[in-house]
Amino acid sequence: MTRAIILVADSLGIGSAPDAKAFGDEGANTFGHIAEYMAKLGKPLKLPNLTKLGLVQACEDASNSDLNLPKQTFIGSYGYMEELSSGKDTPSGHWEMAGVPVLFEWGYFTDKQNSFPNEIIEKLKAKTGITGILGNQQASGTEILERLGDEHVRSGMPICYTSADSVFQVAAHQEHFGLDKLYDFCLAAREILDEYNIGRVIARPFLGDKADNYARTGNRRDFSVLPPSQTVLDKMVAKGGTVTSIGKIADIYAHQGITTSIKANGLDALMDTTIEQIKADTSEQIIFTNLVNFDQDFGHRRNTQGYAEALEYFDTRLSDLFLTMKQDDILFITADHGCDPTWEGTEHTREYVPILAYQKNEISKDLGCRKTFADMGQTIADMFDLPTLDHGVSFLPEIK
Repeated sequence: MTRAIILVADSLGIGSAPDAKAFGDEGANTFGHIAEYMAKLGKPLKLPNLTKLGLVQACEDASNSDLNLPKQTFIGSYGYMEELSSGKDTPSGHWEMAGVPVLFEWGYFTDKQNSFPNEIIEKLKAKTGITGILGNQQASGTEILERLGDEHVRSGMPICYTSADSVFQVAAHQEHFGLDKLYDFCLAAREILDEYNIGRVIARPFLGDKADNYARTGNRRDFSVLPPSQTVLDKMVAKGGTVTSIGKIADIYAHQGITTSIKANGLDALMDTTIEQIKADTSEQIIFTNLVNFDQDFGHRRNTQGYAEALEYFDTRLSDLFLTMKQDDILFITADHGCDPTWEGTEHTREYVPILAYQKNEISKDLGCRKTFADMGQTIADMFDLPTLDHGVSFLPEIK
């Protein structure tokens, strides 16, 4: 029985990438700056499991720094990966780690105000029957709810906004506007935006009765375009294997290459669901979990201490996960980009990401710098004797 368990610690960058200057991110270091921040508070990070897996060492190697955190005997192999894709967004990072880097430019809405061309708004009105939209700008998802939530409830017009990523985001009240109506609106937007090469349309439902208590619900959905070629997930399904998506993974891959999709909200539920799937004892399986809360709750909101506390909680849950793993299982922990909570603005940061690989034989190898996230996908293809991917170099021989 062979299984690959992938945990994407969404946004856990470990040092600015060689091309970070081109993105305005030179000097960003999500994990390193969290560690520094907590040390200054007199509350140094306590991550015994992640440290034993090599996270601290990988960050120190990637950023050529000393985090002054306790050292541990390594029980896993560790390294850091450089992004080959043109962007620092969620689909690019995930597709690349599955073997398909984004070697083209996404479409973007670059104007901070009046971000969407009028022709898009008119098409949305004609296709969905709305009278107009609110927002129409680059914005923080929490701030725009406080500012426009009341007007949305009164008018019934959806709140549409974007960011530095290739996204069209739609916030709507789950009860006043309706969840199904929101999804239908986003599907219509997805069709319209295909010709603009926009990577994702994101439904952002929220609840509450006034500006100071509006809060997003767990019913977010991402409507993504398809990857441009077959990922390792597609190749796994074609062979007859199982690919289980936990969290938003299925949305990121537009549900292609996924056999089972399980929704879960919050780090605790995401980890609970992952552990339940490992216990299910299915062979020839990829269990693929995105831990979105690091990014959406702490990275984008620039909540450094909250990010640190979430990492410490995640570390405690790894003990439970280790106990459920079988002898032939391999656990991969990585990230899709950075989102340094100490950085200016609220956007992702162009960083190296960790690659941690653990199996119960306790082999520990320094995997060094990997030149593309696709090395992980190629390694998983190697595990299951799948057709070779177009990108990446397998490190399976180094960890077996």
